[in-house]
Amino acid sequence: MPELPEVETVRDGLDRHVLGARVVDVEVLRDYSVRRHDGGPADFRDQLLGQRLDAAVRRGKFLWLPLTPAGSTDGPGDGPAAALLAHLGMSGQLLVRSGPGLGERSPHLRVRLVLEPDGTGPAGALALDFVDQRTFGHLSVQDLVPTPDGAPGGLGSDLAAVPGPVVHIGRDLLDPALRRDDVVDAIRRRRTGVKRALLDQTVVSGVGNIYADEALWRARLHFARATDTLRRPEAHRLLDAAAEVMTEALAQGGTSFDALYVNVNGQSGYFSRSLAVYGQEGEPCPRCGTPVRRDEFMNRSSYTCPRCQPRPRNGRW
Repeated sequence: MPELPEVETVRDGLDRHVLGARVVDVEVLRDYSVRRHDGGPADFRDQLLGQRLDAAVRRGKFLWLPLTPAGSTDGPGDGPAAALLAHLGMSGQLLVRSGPGLGERSPHLRVRLVLEPDGTGPAGALALDFVDQRTFGHLSVQDLVPTPDGAPGGLGSDLAAVPGPVVHIGRDLLDPALRRDDVVDAIRRRRTGVKRALLDQTVVSGVGNIYADEALWRARLHFARATDTLRRPEAHRLLDAAAEVMTEALAQGGTSFDALYVNVNGQSGYFSRSLAVYGQEGEPCPRCGTPVRRDEFMNRSSYTCPRCQPRPRNGRW
């Protein structure tokens, strides 16, 4: 599943390629891809027609485009009432098509937005395609609600609002408005394994299985360590490691294992070449040379170095 660096790579591409464009047509080729939109495909289309895409905003793994009616003089900071919300699920892609690329249609194309660039170009000059092979992703138009803390909703806009379904999602580790001490307190209050807490999107968003394993390795913590045994410096070290590994991945366009993980131009990221433990079962730990171990975890896998990350007895020391 795309994690923060992959979604941020897409957000950055949308910010550079579609802002200011007006929606002039909407094709929903698979109703299931707009299942979270109240009113169904026809209403989804009606809600988007004529709207201007004013910003590309991200919190954790959620991405949204605030909408302003065409002809409005309001800017993105003046309070759009709704946004196009996207969650990429396991395999979702948002791809910008233009010129000769407009004729390209992926066999997994689910929704196409035809855009008029900057409100002045010819209709059909640009398209935003939602491609989703495994169909776990979804698009919807959602009302914007004020952020509980009054800070900007996410990276990409100063607007202190988020789509309704995102209001319960915690801020992510690359969000300037995040208060690390509050996250540390929330983790240490829980009675669970540290990896489960790190994956809890209501505590801190954007971290998935890949970057959780990499962060835990960097912080020398085992995934089963009980959160209520973590000392504050250890919890801070873990959050610092997670932010560090995601920043490095972002610089390389995210982690791509196949053609499902691409930016808006269809290009893959290369951080998979830099992974220390994730997916490296049996390979030597880059730090000590011990073979990396794989364990089952929440119907997935966790990868650790048995020497650098010794498993605590019953999760405790």
